[in-house]
Amino acid sequence: RYFSYMRCFLLLFLLSACASPKPSLIASEQVRDEGFPKTDLFMKELLAKHPRYFDSLLKNDQFRISIIYTRIDRKGNNEPRFINYYYNVDPGRYFYPASTVKMPVAFLSLQRLKEIGIEGLDKESTMITGQGMNRPGLFNDPTSADGRPTIANYIRKIFLVSDNEAYNRLYEFLGQEYINHTLHRMGYDSTQVVHRLEVSLTEEENRHNNPVQFYDTAGKMLYQQPLTRSNLPYQQRHTQLGKGYVKGGQLVNGPFDFSRKNRITLEDLHSMLQSVIFPQAVPEAKRFNLGEEDYQFLYRYMSMKPKESLFPAYGNEYEDAYIKFLLYGGKGNMEDSAVRIFNKPGDAYGFLTDVAYIVDFRNNVEFFLSASIHCNSDGIYNDSKYDYDSIGFPFMKNLGAVFYKYELQRNKKRQADLSGFRIDYGN
Repeated sequence: RYFSYMRCFLLLFLLSACASPKPSLIASEQVRDEGFPKTDLFMKELLAKHPRYFDSLLKNDQFRISIIYTRIDRKGNNEPRFINYYYNVDPGRYFYPASTVKMPVAFLSLQRLKEIGIEGLDKESTMITGQGMNRPGLFNDPTSADGRPTIANYIRKIFLVSDNEAYNRLYEFLGQEYINHTLHRMGYDSTQVVHRLEVSLTEEENRHNNPVQFYDTAGKMLYQQPLTRSNLPYQQRHTQLGKGYVKGGQLVNGPFDFSRKNRITLEDLHSMLQSVIFPQAVPEAKRFNLGEEDYQFLYRYMSMKPKESLFPAYGNEYEDAYIKFLLYGGKGNMEDSAVRIFNKPGDAYGFLTDVAYIVDFRNNVEFFLSASIHCNSDGIYNDSKYDYDSIGFPFMKNLGAVFYKYELQRNKKRQADLSGFRIDYGN
Protein backbone atom coordinates (compact mmCIF):
# COMPACT_ATOMS: atom_id res chain seq x y z
CA ARG A 1 0.00 0.00 0.00
CA TYR A 2 2.89 2.32 0.82
CA PHE A 3 4.48 1.81 -2.59
CA SER A 4 1.10 2.23 -4.26
CA TYR A 5 0.70 5.65 -2.58
CA MET A 6 4.21 6.59 -3.65
CA ARG A 7 3.53 5.63 -7.27
CA CYS A 8 0.39 7.82 -7.27
CA PHE A 9 2.28 10.71 -5.76
CA LEU A 10 5.08 10.47 -8.32
CA LEU A 11 2.60 10.23 -11.18
CA LEU A 12 0.78 13.38 -10.03
CA PHE A 13 4.10 15.19 -9.60
CA LEU A 14 5.25 14.30 -13.11
CA LEU A 15 1.94 15.34 -14.63
CA SER A 16 2.04 18.72 -12.91
CA ALA A 17 5.65 19.27 -13.92
CA CYS A 18 4.93 18.53 -17.57
CA ALA A 19 1.83 20.70 -17.75
CA SER A 20 2.21 23.88 -19.79
CA PRO A 21 2.43 26.93 -17.52
CA LYS A 22 -0.30 29.53 -17.93
CA PRO A 23 1.27 32.43 -19.84
CA SER A 24 1.17 35.73 -17.95
CA LEU A 25 3.25 38.83 -17.40
CA ILE A 26 3.52 38.08 -13.70
CA ALA A 27 4.90 34.58 -14.30
CA SER A 28 7.81 35.92 -16.33
CA GLU A 29 8.68 38.54 -13.72
CA GLN A 30 10.54 36.06 -11.60
CA VAL A 31 13.01 35.00 -14.31
CA ARG A 32 16.21 36.99 -14.53
CA ASP A 33 19.13 36.61 -16.89
CA GLU A 34 22.26 35.70 -14.96
CA GLY A 35 25.20 38.10 -14.64
CA PHE A 36 25.44 41.68 -15.82
CA PRO A 37 23.81 43.64 -17.20
CA LYS A 38 20.81 42.61 -15.08
CA THR A 39 17.61 42.50 -17.09
CA ASP A 40 14.28 41.04 -15.98
CA LEU A 41 11.96 39.52 -18.55
CA PHE A 42 9.11 41.48 -17.01
CA MET A 43 10.90 44.71 -17.90
CA LYS A 44 11.59 43.53 -21.44
CA GLU A 45 7.95 42.62 -21.96
CA LEU A 46 6.52 45.81 -20.51
CA LEU A 47 8.81 48.09 -22.51
CA ALA A 48 8.21 46.04 -25.68
CA LYS A 49 4.51 46.90 -25.42
CA HIS A 50 5.40 50.53 -26.24
CA PRO A 51 7.68 50.34 -29.29
CA ARG A 52 6.95 53.92 -30.41
CA TYR A 53 8.44 55.19 -27.15
CA PHE A 54 11.35 52.86 -26.60
CA ASP A 55 12.10 50.54 -29.51
CA SER A 56 14.68 52.67 -31.33
CA LEU A 57 16.33 53.78 -28.08
CA LEU A 58 16.64 50.35 -26.50
CA LYS A 59 18.12 48.88 -29.67
CA ASN A 60 20.88 51.50 -29.78
CA ASP A 61 23.57 50.89 -27.20
CA GLN A 62 24.89 54.46 -27.43
CA PHE A 63 22.03 55.59 -25.20
CA ARG A 64 23.33 53.41 -22.33
CA ILE A 65 19.84 53.12 -20.86
CA SER A 66 19.46 51.62 -17.38
CA ILE A 67 16.18 51.28 -15.45
CA ILE A 68 15.23 50.05 -11.98
CA TYR A 69 11.60 49.65 -10.97
CA THR A 70 10.46 48.64 -7.48
CA ARG A 71 7.00 47.24 -7.00
CA ILE A 72 5.70 47.82 -3.48
CA ASP A 73 3.25 45.38 -1.94
CA ARG A 74 1.90 46.18 1.51
CA LYS A 75 1.60 43.62 4.28
CA GLY A 76 -1.24 43.52 6.80
CA ASN A 77 0.44 46.08 9.05
CA ASN A 78 1.09 48.40 6.08
CA GLU A 79 4.75 47.37 6.07
CA PRO A 80 6.16 47.63 2.52
CA ARG A 81 7.58 44.67 0.66
CA PHE A 82 9.94 45.52 -2.21
CA ILE A 83 10.35 43.60 -5.44
CA ASN A 84 13.07 45.13 -7.61
CA TYR A 85 13.17 44.71 -11.38
CA TYR A 86 16.02 45.72 -13.65
CA TYR A 87 16.66 46.65 -17.24
CA ASN A 88 20.27 46.75 -18.48
CA VAL A 89 21.69 47.56 -15.03
CA ASP A 90 25.44 47.07 -14.78
CA PRO A 91 27.47 48.59 -11.91
CA GLY A 92 30.59 48.32 -14.05
CA ARG A 93 29.17 50.56 -16.75
CA TYR A 94 29.83 54.20 -15.95
CA PHE A 95 27.36 57.06 -16.14
CA TYR A 96 28.07 60.55 -14.87
CA PRO A 97 25.76 61.04 -11.84
CA ALA A 98 25.67 64.85 -12.10
CA SER A 99 23.35 66.37 -9.48
CA THR A 100 22.17 63.04 -8.10
CA VAL A 101 25.27 63.11 -5.83
CA LYS A 102 23.57 65.96 -3.97
CA MET A 103 21.03 63.52 -2.55
CA PRO A 104 23.36 61.46 -0.31
CA VAL A 105 25.33 64.60 0.60
CA ALA A 106 22.11 66.22 1.85
CA PHE A 107 21.24 63.08 3.86
CA LEU A 108 24.75 62.91 5.33
CA SER A 109 24.71 66.58 6.35
CA LEU A 110 21.75 65.92 8.65
CA GLN A 111 23.41 62.76 9.92
CA ARG A 112 26.69 64.57 10.64
CA LEU A 113 24.94 67.20 12.75
CA LYS A 114 23.43 64.42 14.83
CA GLU A 115 26.82 62.73 15.20
CA ILE A 116 28.52 65.93 16.40
CA GLY A 117 25.95 65.92 19.18
CA ILE A 118 26.29 69.46 20.51
CA GLU A 119 23.24 70.86 22.28
CA GLY A 120 21.63 73.59 20.22
CA LEU A 121 23.44 72.62 17.02
CA ASP A 122 20.95 71.69 14.33
CA LYS A 123 20.14 72.27 10.66
CA GLU A 124 18.80 75.78 11.41
CA SER A 125 22.01 76.94 13.13
CA THR A 126 23.93 79.70 11.33
CA MET A 127 26.67 78.16 9.17
CA ILE A 128 29.56 80.50 8.33
CA THR A 129 31.99 79.21 5.71
CA GLY A 130 35.47 80.73 5.72
CA GLN A 131 37.97 81.25 2.92
CA GLY A 132 39.31 78.02 1.46
CA MET A 133 41.91 77.03 -1.09
CA ASN A 134 40.80 79.11 -4.08
CA ARG A 135 37.26 79.02 -2.70
CA PRO A 136 35.58 82.10 -1.21
CA GLY A 137 33.82 82.08 2.10
CA LEU A 138 30.10 82.65 2.56
CA PHE A 139 28.66 84.71 5.40
CA ASN A 140 25.02 85.32 4.43
CA ASP A 141 22.26 83.81 2.36
CA PRO A 142 19.73 86.28 0.94
CA THR A 143 17.38 83.42 0.00
CA SER A 144 16.72 82.44 3.62
CA ALA A 145 14.03 84.00 5.80
CA ASP A 146 16.51 86.07 7.84
CA GLY A 147 19.59 86.08 5.63
CA ARG A 148 21.43 83.41 7.61
CA PRO A 149 23.13 80.51 5.76
CA THR A 150 22.04 77.18 7.24
CA ILE A 151 22.24 73.47 6.47
CA ALA A 152 18.44 73.47 6.22
CA ASN A 153 18.33 76.16 3.56
CA TYR A 154 21.06 74.51 1.53
CA ILE A 155 19.08 71.28 1.54
CA ARG A 156 15.89 73.11 0.57
CA LYS A 157 17.64 74.62 -2.46
CA ILE A 158 19.15 71.27 -3.44
CA PHE A 159 15.78 69.52 -3.62
CA LEU A 160 13.70 72.45 -4.87
CA VAL A 161 15.87 73.54 -7.81
CA SER A 162 19.07 71.45 -7.60
CA ASP A 163 21.24 74.39 -6.56
CA ASN A 164 24.94 73.69 -7.22
CA GLU A 165 26.41 76.16 -4.74
CA ALA A 166 24.25 74.72 -1.96
CA TYR A 167 25.75 71.32 -2.67
CA ASN A 168 29.27 72.77 -2.75
CA ARG A 169 28.84 74.25 0.74
CA LEU A 170 27.63 70.92 2.14
CA TYR A 171 30.51 69.15 0.38
CA GLU A 172 32.88 71.54 2.18
CA PHE A 173 31.19 70.92 5.52
CA LEU A 174 31.46 67.13 5.21
CA GLY A 175 34.65 66.68 3.20
CA GLN A 176 35.61 63.88 0.83
CA GLU A 177 36.73 61.43 3.50
CA TYR A 178 33.55 61.58 5.55
CA ILE A 179 31.27 61.34 2.49
CA ASN A 180 33.02 58.41 0.89
CA HIS A 181 34.06 56.41 3.96
CA THR A 182 30.58 56.70 5.49
CA LEU A 183 28.78 55.59 2.33
CA HIS A 184 31.24 52.73 1.83
CA ARG A 185 30.62 51.51 5.38
CA MET A 186 26.90 51.56 4.64
CA GLY A 187 27.49 49.23 1.70
CA TYR A 188 27.31 51.81 -1.07
CA ASP A 189 30.67 50.75 -2.44
CA SER A 190 30.31 52.42 -5.83
CA THR A 191 30.52 55.90 -4.36
CA GLN A 192 33.30 58.24 -5.38
CA VAL A 193 32.28 61.83 -4.58
CA VAL A 194 35.46 63.80 -5.19
CA HIS A 195 34.58 67.24 -6.52
CA ARG A 196 32.32 70.23 -6.31
CA LEU A 197 29.93 71.13 -9.13
CA GLU A 198 29.91 73.98 -11.64
CA VAL A 199 33.23 75.41 -10.43
CA SER A 200 36.55 74.74 -12.14
CA LEU A 201 38.98 73.42 -9.53
CA THR A 202 41.96 71.11 -9.63
CA GLU A 203 41.99 67.72 -7.94
CA GLU A 204 44.13 69.18 -5.15
CA GLU A 205 41.76 72.12 -4.65
CA ASN A 206 38.80 69.74 -4.38
CA ARG A 207 40.64 67.84 -1.63
CA HIS A 208 40.60 70.95 0.56
CA ASN A 209 37.58 71.84 2.71
CA ASN A 210 36.81 75.40 3.71
CA PRO A 211 36.75 76.12 7.46
CA VAL A 212 33.22 76.16 8.92
CA GLN A 213 31.73 77.66 12.07
CA PHE A 214 28.22 77.24 13.49
CA TYR A 215 26.46 79.80 15.69
CA ASP A 216 23.14 79.98 17.48
CA THR A 217 20.72 82.86 16.94
CA ALA A 218 22.31 84.80 19.82
CA GLY A 219 25.71 84.73 18.10
CA LYS A 220 27.26 82.10 20.36
CA MET A 221 29.66 79.76 18.56
CA LEU A 222 28.48 76.18 18.84
CA TYR A 223 31.02 74.29 16.75
CA GLN A 224 33.92 74.91 14.39
CA GLN A 225 36.13 72.87 12.13
CA PRO A 226 39.31 74.14 10.50
CA LEU A 227 40.40 74.08 6.89
CA THR A 228 41.38 70.48 6.23
CA ARG A 229 42.78 68.39 3.40
CA SER A 230 41.41 65.02 2.34
CA ASN A 231 43.81 62.09 2.01
CA LEU A 232 41.15 59.91 0.44
CA PRO A 233 42.71 57.26 -1.84
CA TYR A 234 40.78 57.44 -5.09
CA GLN A 235 39.36 54.32 -6.64
CA GLN A 236 41.39 53.38 -9.70
CA ARG A 237 39.26 53.75 -12.80
CA HIS A 238 39.96 54.05 -16.50
CA THR A 239 36.75 55.58 -17.77
CA GLN A 240 37.06 57.20 -21.17
CA LEU A 241 34.05 57.97 -23.34
CA GLY A 242 33.26 59.61 -26.65
CA LYS A 243 35.44 60.77 -29.50
CA GLY A 244 36.20 64.34 -28.48
CA TYR A 245 35.72 67.16 -25.99
CA VAL A 246 35.96 70.93 -25.80
CA LYS A 247 38.69 72.43 -23.64
CA GLY A 248 39.49 76.13 -23.55
CA GLY A 249 37.15 76.72 -26.45
CA GLN A 250 39.01 74.23 -28.64
CA LEU A 251 37.95 70.77 -29.81
CA VAL A 252 40.27 68.01 -28.64
CA ASN A 253 40.05 64.83 -30.68
CA GLY A 254 40.11 61.84 -28.37
CA PRO A 255 37.96 60.32 -25.62
CA PHE A 256 36.96 62.35 -22.58
CA ASP A 257 38.39 61.06 -19.29
CA PHE A 258 35.80 60.52 -16.53
CA SER A 259 38.23 58.64 -14.27
CA ARG A 260 38.40 61.48 -11.74
CA LYS A 261 34.74 62.45 -12.00
CA ASN A 262 32.08 61.64 -9.41
CA ARG A 263 30.66 58.14 -9.54
CA ILE A 264 27.63 56.40 -7.98
CA THR A 265 25.80 53.47 -9.55
CA LEU A 266 22.10 53.64 -10.27
CA GLU A 267 21.51 50.70 -7.90
CA ASP A 268 23.14 52.53 -5.00
CA LEU A 269 21.20 55.74 -5.66
CA HIS A 270 17.98 53.74 -5.86
CA SER A 271 18.78 51.96 -2.60
CA MET A 272 19.67 55.24 -0.84
CA LEU A 273 16.29 56.71 -1.71
CA GLN A 274 14.49 53.56 -0.54
CA SER A 275 16.36 53.75 2.77
CA VAL A 276 15.11 57.30 3.42
CA ILE A 277 11.53 56.79 2.25
CA PHE A 278 11.17 53.48 4.14
CA PRO A 279 14.03 53.29 6.67
CA GLN A 280 12.49 50.41 8.64
CA ALA A 281 12.14 48.28 5.50
CA VAL A 282 15.87 48.13 4.71
CA PRO A 283 18.74 46.55 6.66
CA GLU A 284 19.94 48.73 9.53
CA ALA A 285 23.41 49.05 8.01
CA LYS A 286 21.86 50.71 4.95
CA ARG A 287 19.99 53.39 6.90
CA PHE A 288 21.12 56.96 7.41
CA ASN A 289 21.23 57.99 11.06
CA LEU A 290 18.31 60.42 11.00
CA GLY A 291 15.48 61.34 13.31
CA GLU A 292 11.77 61.49 12.50
CA GLU A 293 11.88 65.28 12.14
CA ASP A 294 14.73 64.89 9.62
CA TYR A 295 12.68 62.48 7.53
CA GLN A 296 9.65 64.77 7.50
CA PHE A 297 11.84 67.71 6.51
CA LEU A 298 13.32 65.72 3.60
CA TYR A 299 9.93 64.44 2.43
CA ARG A 300 8.59 67.99 2.36
CA TYR A 301 11.30 69.49 0.18
CA MET A 302 11.92 66.46 -2.01
CA SER A 303 8.28 66.62 -3.12
CA MET A 304 7.58 70.37 -2.99
CA LYS A 305 7.10 72.45 -6.15
CA PRO A 306 9.42 75.48 -6.39
CA LYS A 307 6.54 77.96 -6.38
CA GLU A 308 5.22 76.46 -3.12
CA SER A 309 8.34 77.55 -1.26
CA LEU A 310 8.28 80.87 0.61
CA PHE A 311 11.97 80.75 1.61
CA PRO A 312 13.74 80.30 -0.70
CA ALA A 313 11.20 82.14 -2.84
CA TYR A 314 11.18 81.28 -6.54
CA GLY A 315 7.77 82.56 -7.61
CA ASN A 316 7.17 81.53 -11.21
CA GLU A 317 10.87 81.41 -12.06
CA TYR A 318 10.73 77.61 -12.30
CA GLU A 319 7.98 75.39 -13.66
CA ASP A 320 6.48 72.80 -11.32
CA ALA A 321 8.22 69.94 -13.12
CA TYR A 322 11.61 71.64 -13.40
CA ILE A 323 13.33 68.78 -11.53
CA LYS A 324 10.70 66.09 -12.15
CA PHE A 325 12.09 64.21 -15.15
CA LEU A 326 10.17 60.95 -14.80
CA LEU A 327 6.47 61.29 -15.67
CA TYR A 328 6.78 65.03 -16.52
CA GLY A 329 9.93 65.36 -18.60
CA GLY A 330 11.19 68.34 -16.61
CA LYS A 331 8.61 70.70 -18.11
CA GLY A 332 5.22 72.21 -17.38
CA ASN A 333 2.90 72.45 -14.44
CA MET A 334 1.86 69.49 -12.31
CA GLU A 335 -1.88 70.01 -12.39
CA ASP A 336 -2.86 66.86 -10.51
CA SER A 337 -2.37 67.70 -6.84
CA ALA A 338 -2.82 64.04 -5.89
CA VAL A 339 0.47 63.09 -7.54
CA ARG A 340 3.74 63.84 -5.76
CA ILE A 341 7.28 62.80 -6.65
CA PHE A 342 10.01 62.45 -4.02
CA ASN A 343 13.17 62.48 -6.11
CA LYS A 344 16.58 63.78 -7.11
CA PRO A 345 17.54 64.12 -10.79
CA GLY A 346 20.75 65.09 -12.52
CA ASP A 347 21.89 66.14 -15.99
CA ALA A 348 25.38 66.90 -17.30
CA TYR A 349 27.72 65.82 -20.11
CA GLY A 350 24.71 64.37 -21.91
CA PHE A 351 23.79 62.02 -19.06
CA LEU A 352 20.23 62.33 -17.77
CA THR A 353 19.24 60.54 -14.55
CA ASP A 354 16.31 60.54 -12.15
CA VAL A 355 15.80 58.58 -8.93
CA ALA A 356 12.21 58.78 -7.72
CA TYR A 357 9.47 57.55 -5.40
CA ILE A 358 6.17 58.34 -7.15
CA VAL A 359 2.88 58.55 -5.26
CA ASP A 360 -0.73 59.05 -6.31
CA PHE A 361 -2.81 59.64 -3.17
CA ARG A 362 -6.15 59.47 -5.00
CA ASN A 363 -5.56 56.02 -6.49
CA ASN A 364 -3.26 54.66 -3.78
CA VAL A 365 -0.41 54.20 -6.22
CA GLU A 366 3.21 54.09 -5.11
CA PHE A 367 6.41 52.83 -6.72
CA PHE A 368 10.10 53.53 -7.08
CA LEU A 369 11.55 54.22 -10.51
CA SER A 370 15.11 55.16 -11.40
CA ALA A 371 16.55 55.58 -14.87
CA SER A 372 19.57 56.89 -16.71
CA ILE A 373 20.07 57.69 -20.39
CA HIS A 374 23.03 59.04 -22.36
CA CYS A 375 21.98 61.84 -24.74
CA ASN A 376 25.13 62.76 -26.65
CA SER A 377 24.72 61.56 -30.22
CA ASP A 378 27.80 63.33 -31.61
CA GLY A 379 30.14 61.87 -28.98
CA ILE A 380 31.58 65.30 -28.10
CA TYR A 381 31.63 66.32 -24.43
CA ASN A 382 31.68 69.74 -22.83
CA ASP A 383 30.24 71.45 -25.91
CA SER A 384 26.77 72.07 -24.42
CA LYS A 385 25.24 70.27 -27.39
CA TYR A 386 23.26 67.40 -25.97
CA ASP A 387 20.00 65.67 -26.91
CA TYR A 388 18.09 66.32 -23.70
CA ASP A 389 15.05 67.96 -25.28
CA SER A 390 14.77 65.72 -28.34
CA ILE A 391 15.59 62.36 -26.70
CA GLY A 392 16.29 62.43 -22.96
CA PHE A 393 13.31 64.28 -21.49
CA PRO A 394 10.71 62.60 -23.75
CA PHE A 395 12.19 59.23 -22.77
CA MET A 396 11.93 60.04 -19.06
CA LYS A 397 8.38 61.35 -19.41
CA ASN A 398 7.19 58.32 -21.37
CA LEU A 399 8.97 55.89 -19.07
CA GLY A 400 7.32 57.36 -16.00
CA ALA A 401 3.92 57.32 -17.72
CA VAL A 402 4.23 53.65 -18.71
CA PHE A 403 5.03 52.50 -15.19
CA TYR A 404 2.42 54.81 -13.67
CA LYS A 405 -0.24 53.33 -15.96
CA TYR A 406 0.94 49.83 -15.13
CA GLU A 407 0.59 50.59 -11.41
CA LEU A 408 -2.90 52.05 -11.90
CA GLN A 409 -4.02 48.76 -13.46
CA ARG A 410 -2.13 46.39 -11.18
CA ASN A 411 -4.20 44.37 -8.75
CA LYS A 412 -3.04 44.77 -5.17
CA LYS A 413 -3.96 42.45 -2.34
CA ARG A 414 -3.89 45.35 0.12
CA GLN A 415 -4.23 49.08 -0.38
CA ALA A 416 -1.40 51.19 0.98
CA ASP A 417 -1.90 53.71 3.76
CA LEU A 418 0.02 56.68 2.35
CA SER A 419 -1.01 59.18 5.00
CA GLY A 420 2.58 59.43 6.26
CA PHE A 421 3.54 61.14 3.01
CA ARG A 422 0.66 63.61 2.83
CA ILE A 423 2.13 67.04 3.43
CA ASP A 424 0.57 70.45 3.90
CA TYR A 425 2.77 72.63 1.68
CA GLY A 426 1.29 75.87 2.96
CA ASN A 427 3.72 78.26 4.60
